[in-house]
Amino acid sequence: MSQLHFATATELASKIKRREISAAELLDHFLGRVEKYNPRLNAIIWMDVEGARARAKAADEALDRGEDWGPLHGLPMTIKESFNLAGSPTTWGRPELKDNIPDSNAVLVDRLLAAGANIFGKTNVPINLADWQSFNEIYGTTNNPWDLSLTPGGSSGGSAAALAAGLTGLDAGSDIGGSIRNPAHYCGVFGHKPTYGIVPGDGQALPGVFSRPDIAVVGPLARSAEDLALSLDIVAGPDHFAAAGWRLQLPPPRRKALKDFKVAVMLSDPAAEVEQSYQDCLQGVADALARAGATVSDTARPDIDTARAFELFILLLRAATSRRATEEQQDYFRQVAADTKIDGDSYLSRMARGVLLQHRDWLGLDNERAIMRHAWSEFFQDWDILLCPAAVSAAWPHDQAGERHDRTITVNGQQQYGVDQMFWAGYPNMVYLPSTVAPAGQSPEGLPLGLQAVAAEGEDKTAIEFCRLTASEIFGFQAPPGYE
Repeated sequence: MSQLHFATATELASKIKRREISAAELLDHFLGRVEKYNPRLNAIIWMDVEGARARAKAADEALDRGEDWGPLHGLPMTIKESFNLAGSPTTWGRPELKDNIPDSNAVLVDRLLAAGANIFGKTNVPINLADWQSFNEIYGTTNNPWDLSLTPGGSSGGSAAALAAGLTGLDAGSDIGGSIRNPAHYCGVFGHKPTYGIVPGDGQALPGVFSRPDIAVVGPLARSAEDLALSLDIVAGPDHFAAAGWRLQLPPPRRKALKDFKVAVMLSDPAAEVEQSYQDCLQGVADALARAGATVSDTARPDIDTARAFELFILLLRAATSRRATEEQQDYFRQVAADTKIDGDSYLSRMARGVLLQHRDWLGLDNERAIMRHAWSEFFQDWDILLCPAAVSAAWPHDQAGERHDRTITVNGQQQYGVDQMFWAGYPNMVYLPSTVAPAGQSPEGLPLGLQAVAAEGEDKTAIEFCRLTASEIFGFQAPPGYE
């Protein structure tokens, strides 16, 4: 793709180092696009233009002296609003935190800066990072660049929208329930949810919270799989507690060509029925893989009850986020848990039980998860990738009415609770597996559709490389119309 703003971060950093464009010129190019297109998208909600221009100037002067800051030297990029960046607001979309200005950076931010990045802005999120939409009272609503009436996803929705529209060179998000993966899918970009624990989340937390939450990860979003690999190499590694005792060495990709991959394909599940046109798109990818010589199966699965896996995920997810529940909310959840008229298999019931979970009961669920981790490990002895959806459909209309768990979306002509599609986020994430989302095609309406490539624990580079190859040989990044 010839336009500068749709080039990959890898290409842009290389252009800066080869002096084909200065860091200052590239920054101004992106700032001009933010001025032109961001008002309709509301993807980037905070910028430090003066500081970014000073860093761009310093990056160019460093090259004049023969200094190389690293693989992202002078690259203009943005980050999700929830990361601490000294001097910028970090609110998580919560009105009471609108004046929260940290004086230090998240570990991920420090590592990106140390690699030479020029972070010029922050991207929008939903309140508490807890929606597959991105809106809040402080910053308003972020729109999908493919159709402004649709969600860009959440909670890293601003990140994916900014990348798709060519407003930034690279971005970083977080994911506990699909928050990197569903925005990448809805906006037609790439996102990687790392293996749990390999990228420190320090500084991507509410004020006063320092412990690592269960399931949650931080990771990159980009316009190419190459950028995901580059960014992951930069930000992965031990936190400061573990740094004295261990080093991270991720194994290389298992395969170098699509023909060598062994791919299990899962198109839908009773827990979260997938739109038929989306299934057809992923089947098209599977067929292309088979034509390329890959071993493809539509029946291979880990030996796991998917319905129970989904229930377990919601219970552990809501336990992991229960710290945010106020006393009033806990009282409400106690009423829900005691109400025999509420369906025990509903998201609301599971949410209530998760928030109220006793530690002894959590230990039992964690042990059940460990059994599932063993089942996944056995599965990946024979298979390299599980190819599956990232959600149940393409992006859907903004819906900010009522409670999230009551909202519905249309799937195959029927109404489905929007929260049910979290199955596709939790199936790999609850057991700590890495997964990469990459463009797979478009819906009949012309909206982007993404594939989710799940790999074995610690084999992040296999998932990313698989997506690099599919993008090269089957379907890659396509820019939304109107942002040329």
